[in-house]
Amino acid sequence: MDQNKIDACLSETRKHILDVGTNIHIFIHALLHRAEKHDQSKLEEPELSIFAEHTPELAKTVYGSPEYKEMLERVKPAIEHHYANNLHHPEAHLRGIDDMTLVDLIEMLSDWRAAGKRNKNGNIRKSIEVNSTRFNISPQLRNILENTVKEYFNE
Repeated sequence: MDQNKIDACLSETRKHILDVGTNIHIFIHALLHRAEKHDQSKLEEPELSIFAEHTPELAKTVYGSPEYKEMLERVKPAIEHHYANNLHHPEAHLRGIDDMTLVDLIEMLSDWRAAGKRNKNGNIRKSIEVNSTRFNISPQLRNILENTVKEYFNE
């Protein structure tokens, strides 16, 4: 084989590898920013006092149950403010999940996993099941979320 062609191929491949790495780093930086800023609105009013009063009760409910939904109504002003200020919630978007980005979805999935640990009988798989109906998540995206949980959270 012609050495010039091999060198050209190697050069283009190395450039491609660097380009892909640069693109991945864009997501890494966005995710690091989200990790630092996640749910900061809960540390201020109007969310702080409402969540402080009701979170212990909310933790005793089963996610998705009628009691859970009743609790959401009690904290509605805080929830509405929270959704308006946090893009990892489908409710923050006009078309829900359909308007979200991959970064939003990763933060959302991470949030569901963490939140599941705060509710009675909560877990990430149950959250995916309940929220697939709640947010009209397509079977394909549901599979991707479940595959991600299995691969990265070993659950």
